[in-house]
Amino acid sequence: MDPLSQGVLGASLPQSFSNKKNIVFVFIIGFLAGMFPDIDVFFRSNHDPLLFLEFHRQFTHSLIFIPVGGLIFTLIFYGLFFKILPFGFFKTWLFATLGYGTHGLLDACTSYGTQLLWPFSNERISWNNISIIDPLFTIPVLIFLILSLIKRKSFWAKMALAWGLIYLFFGFIQNHRAEQVAKDIVTERNHHPEIISVKPSFGNLILWKIIYQHNDYFYIDAVNIGPKKEIFTGQKIKKFNTSDLSYFDELRETQKKDIDRFLWFSQDFVAANPHNKYELLDIRYSNLPNEIGGLWGIHLTTNTESHVEFISNRSLQKRDFKQFFQMIFNGYFD
Repeated sequence: MDPLSQGVLGASLPQSFSNKKNIVFVFIIGFLAGMFPDIDVFFRSNHDPLLFLEFHRQFTHSLIFIPVGGLIFTLIFYGLFFKILPFGFFKTWLFATLGYGTHGLLDACTSYGTQLLWPFSNERISWNNISIIDPLFTIPVLIFLILSLIKRKSFWAKMALAWGLIYLFFGFIQNHRAEQVAKDIVTERNHHPEIISVKPSFGNLILWKIIYQHNDYFYIDAVNIGPKKEIFTGQKIKKFNTSDLSYFDELRETQKKDIDRFLWFSQDFVAANPHNKYELLDIRYSNLPNEIGGLWGIHLTTNTESHVEFISNRSLQKRDFKQFFQMIFNGYFD
């Protein structure tokens, strides 16, 4: 998730065990340690744009690395501030490890994919019960933590942690409801899906994106599972297959391997851009949940030894904002 969400959840766990005297220091340690695993964003290469995709949410986010990550953070933080800390190295490491440990688990709740089981598995685990940005999760946690700091009481930090856990649990419930709707859609269309995936749209647990594969096509729809359930029929697009690329034999080995890397990152939810035959899109994300419009992808180039180009299309139009909110609040204020 976004850094602020990671920071406040990371602070809420150790702060829940803090006393009045140490609560500010524990907050700072937990907040910074909660964001620390994203230090992997510095694994980048100007020559290999996909290196970032391979290393982000990899070993720094794995369960087995939690005590090590907490130790690395502690060595840096304690080395800088040991003169003013009211407790020693071990307690600093303990609080840092608690904050650090929340990060990978929270990221796994999104649909982006997190390698929690590295190095034993490179599977990108995604539980799809919260969006990568969700103010309804983050803001209440932040408010409770501020109250905890003002009143110097860990009770409010426990409330922050409780809100976060309750909201994530509610996300699992909504995921199940969206999946049931997806199965109803599939049955009504007499399709036999090879895979069904549901994920919340940006910033809420009401409007969900549905993707399923039937034969060689991905079908994309959206559903509002609020008080007034409504299905928004979407689009379909052919699933990517190398045999569909007329120029595949003209690609050098480097770019062919990059295709495999992008398929792994996108969990095989990849389709060729219908408007540009040299682009492959990750169809898991789009501005509107019932549209294809991948927010990122790769651009292929024939007869070159260079890596593929990573492309991003995150521009939002006024129409998208208006339609998005209409899909969420449709009919609620009639």
